[in-house]
Amino acid sequence: MHKVRRIFIIVLFFALAGLLGYGFYHKQNKNEAQGHKMIGLAVAGGFFILMPTFIYHRWKNKSIKDYMLTKENILKMQRENKGKNP
Repeated sequence: MHKVRRIFIIVLFFALAGLLGYGFYHKQNKNEAQGHKMIGLAVAGGFFILMPTFIYHRWKNKSIKDYMLTKENILKMQRENKGKNP
């Protein structure tokens, strides 16, 4: 499932990037209103589909407590850095 999600994100990114590029091309050379619609769809797709999927993929199975500054984590960082200081 991990690979499927990763491939979906990559394909969706390139599809939205292609739509964005084609929208700019269409805006310059053919129909400006149609180009704006394509650009808007690409941005909306990136915002509402690509970013939430990417964030879910990166944060799945991770604990938020590992990234919080709790007393235990501060002590752990101090112990790890104690040997590194000259």
